[in-house]
Amino acid sequence: MVLLRALEPADAAVIASWIDDQEALVLWSGKTGFTWPFDAGQLLALREPGRRLLAAVDPAVDPAVDPAVDRAADPAGAVIGHVSLRDQDDHSVRLGLVLVAPSARGKGHGAALVGAALATAFAGPGVTRVTLGVYAHNAGARRLYERFGFEEERVYERSIEVGGQWWTSVTMGLTREAWRAGR
Repeated sequence: MVLLRALEPADAAVIASWIDDQEALVLWSGKTGFTWPFDAGQLLALREPGRRLLAAVDPAVDPAVDPAVDRAADPAGAVIGHVSLRDQDDHSVRLGLVLVAPSARGKGHGAALVGAALATAFAGPGVTRVTLGVYAHNAGARRLYERFGFEEERVYERSIEVGGQWWTSVTMGLTREAWRAGR
């Protein structure tokens, strides 16, 4: 189980520590304009009206007891992830900046995080769909999104150059009806 709450400054420092190189930064953040070396200030600067930066907290992990989990101290549990929800003009929400702590990966937290983010996004009565962007070679993330019912909508060849290689990006979308049907 994962709970989402507003990102706090101490969370941003922890989350920034999970990004260990330029490629990981771009894979996570796309074209947000973040620069390497990445720091908490860049993430906090993204706070703006219409964008919710959320920390994912696992209440089953006691931050005082489990030193293997990177986290900010939180009475609700350990910070194990991050996600952003940005309102769009067309009754949709853009899901982005999905990240799970390295020490928490492979334990189902990614699915719990996306599930909680979708529930939060679709809680808005006027929200009819959620979109996201993912790089084509990020097969694990794409499979996760497809399990929730996201479908590929558009492919952007040569979207961004990273380390001398061109990456292709994919826009995926999920309607409220498809989300309800898959729950």
